[in-house]
Amino acid sequence: MAAPLVRPAKTPPPRAASPSDGPAGSDRRGGPGARRGQRRAVTLFMAPFFALFTAVTVLPMFYAAWMSLFREESSGLGFGGTERVFAGFGNFTEALGNEAFLRSFGNIAFYCVLYIPAMVGGALVLALLVDSAMARARRFFQIAYFLPHAVPGLIASLIWLYLYTPGLSPITEVLDTLGANWNFFGQDEAIYSVVNISAWQWTGYNMIIFYAGLQAVPREVLEAATVDGAGALRTALQVKVPMIRPTVVLTLLFTCVGAIQLFDAPKLVQLRANTMGEDWSPTMFIYTAAFKGHDYGLAAASSLLLALVAGLLSFVVTKLGNRWKAS
Repeated sequence: MAAPLVRPAKTPPPRAASPSDGPAGSDRRGGPGARRGQRRAVTLFMAPFFALFTAVTVLPMFYAAWMSLFREESSGLGFGGTERVFAGFGNFTEALGNEAFLRSFGNIAFYCVLYIPAMVGGALVLALLVDSAMARARRFFQIAYFLPHAVPGLIASLIWLYLYTPGLSPITEVLDTLGANWNFFGQDEAIYSVVNISAWQWTGYNMIIFYAGLQAVPREVLEAATVDGAGALRTALQVKVPMIRPTVVLTLLFTCVGAIQLFDAPKLVQLRANTMGEDWSPTMFIYTAAFKGHDYGLAAASSLLLALVAGLLSFVVTKLGNRWKAS
């Protein structure tokens, strides 16, 4: 008896690709709808930052630009009150022609010459020491070096102001015992007192940044340097430091921008060091012009000029840092 014929199963015709299916091999979840959802999520998370940035940075800059165009003038020999008049760029020319304002930038330049090598160099040396193979208790030293930065700048300045004061400070007593005559508030010594306060506060912070960069250096590179006969010092200077150049450049950029905005340390040291003056730094000049001289137009114009100098300084440091990284 012949076997019954079995008909082959019909293969359904291929379905035409729908526009919503997306390209071949792609997941439907990665379609335009998902991308729109991702963009909405990113916008939602970034909105608070941009709102805060606009409120505390962009709008105050526009308000300062508006204030810089006006000047308060009094009439009637000072007895007729004051009125706001349009000054154009008069406040800017007055700031640029003000000897105290220009001298404040010179003071900050000298401060940077002393402060930046001491702070950045010290932070880099400490990071290399903590990262060395012979280092022990690394967690302890990281926390110990970082603790000064945890103290607010104003409190740190007050602490050092006490340590600088003769008759109260144990430091001055030790110096007197050793026969060293050092006046922390002297005309030539006051700037070193300011540099010491800033370096004490920021060295540990930047040491943590450098140490994090050193941890990213491949261990194979360090092992290869050791096999080639490089000692600890040569490995640190010729292998580790060149490989964290981007971190060093970023630290220099932040340090320069922060140095030009220096205020709290010299402001408190100036209370005892009268030779520094109330306009020793650009920010102190702006503070004095606004809240003591009540010349808000001059203060606003000086603030915008300071922001311009900070932007140019950031550009120069970035360009020089990029050349150093490429060399």
